[in-house]
Amino acid sequence: MIEAVVGKKVYSVWLDMIHRMVPSGRTHRLSVVLASMLQYTQEIAYEKSNGNAKARNLSNIFDESHENYAEGDTSELLKLAESILKDAKVKYKRTSTRGHGYSIAEEAVNHYLHWDDLPWES
Repeated sequence: MIEAVVGKKVYSVWLDMIHRMVPSGRTHRLSVVLASMLQYTQEIAYEKSNGNAKARNLSNIFDESHENYAEGDTSELLKLAESILKDAKVKYKRTSTRGHGYSIAEEAVNHYLHWDDLPWES
């Protein structure tokens, strides 16, 4: 669905980037890259939502994710982030040296939802 909205060229570049960077990349850096892809997708989806059903669907997912964040439900947005990583054919679930599991997709969703937050302004 994302490819249909952002375009084949953009999406294929993203997949190539992720495929090359994820295996040796640090999650805290990769998740920001993935969050920026979600931000871009949101912008394009909003621009195209009047005449494009897939863009409208994505716009709704982004809007609902912000609305449902307070209740802790970001499942649809997480599916979008995971779909990019799956399309790039990379493993996105990891285990820390202390044995705790975590996900690049989950971290990306967190960065996306807090994109405009500036901690030093709190």
